[in-house]
Amino acid sequence: MISARKTYIIANWKMNFTPGEASLYLHRLSNRIPAMRNVQVVLSPSLVSLQPLSLQINRRQFKLAAQNFYWQDYGAFTGEVSISQIRSFVDYAIVGHSERRYLFNESDKDIAQKVAAAIRNGLTPVLCIGETAEERRNGETSAAIYDQLIGGLSQVSEEDISKVIIAYEPVWAISSNKNARPAKPEDIKEAQLLIRRHISKLYGDETAMDLPILYGGSVNPSTAPGYLNIPGIDGLLVGNASLIADSFCAIVESAKGKYDER
Repeated sequence: MISARKTYIIANWKMNFTPGEASLYLHRLSNRIPAMRNVQVVLSPSLVSLQPLSLQINRRQFKLAAQNFYWQDYGAFTGEVSISQIRSFVDYAIVGHSERRYLFNESDKDIAQKVAAAIRNGLTPVLCIGETAEERRNGETSAAIYDQLIGGLSQVSEEDISKVIIAYEPVWAISSNKNARPAKPEDIKEAQLLIRRHISKLYGDETAMDLPILYGGSVNPSTAPGYLNIPGIDGLLVGNASLIADSFCAIVESAKGKYDER
């Protein structure tokens, strides 16, 4: 039943907020966002804020996600933090974000190892995929999505695929890019159908239908209701708008409204 599906609203705070600022912001959100059965709100602060927020957070209201980690569980890797070191703080882990792919040159192999590490440590990886503006202009959207799915899921078994969330985040639509433009609903609908088609070939039809797919890219209070009403979209990955309490609460309210209307 569609009504039983959970909607995910994931706030990616990126490299913003000190631990003190993050704590105050969490307090503001906790006073305005209730615990909900059908809507899971996930906050992804920077690494330095994860531990203190894990002590403050009400896990019925919110879950925490890691923005980044190293795929090895331990070892001589100066400056790195493993997912096993922070797994007691978080329930989710963002993997393959375009900023990690294109600014920090993470390869499909790196991303696959991180997806596997998250699952190995009992966390839900949120695998981000999406084509660039050039790939879209050249008609390579389907190939780009396929390559990123194949690469990111290469170490995920049929047993474990149900532990993964996919986030479609076209690079050309991310608001931090100066030439960004919002994606049209038909673009997003087509992309999620492509993703499910590829997943079906890899893991079967039932898995493809059940797999949560989120959308990210210039999400704000004005665009969120339309994105959430696209068939096959199970939530949103929110960037800049997640840093503003009024905007983020309005986006969460849009998700809650989906269920209030039923």
